[in-house]
Amino acid sequence: MSSFKKTTSTPSQDPNALPLGFTPQSENWNGRLAMIGFLSVVLIEAFTGQGFLHFWGIL
Repeated sequence: MSSFKKTTSTPSQDPNALPLGFTPQSENWNGRLAMIGFLSVVLIEAFTGQGFLHFWGIL
């Protein structure tokens, strides 16, 4: 029998690596940034008394 090593590619375990695609890390960051954006819009509307689009002069 021939002896050979079975090699499989595994994703990098480096936490600072930049994983591309729909990974759990990218989905977590997407959710966090969406929550920050939504909270920003709510606070702008609460403190200025105007809608977000009116605040930026779009409407």
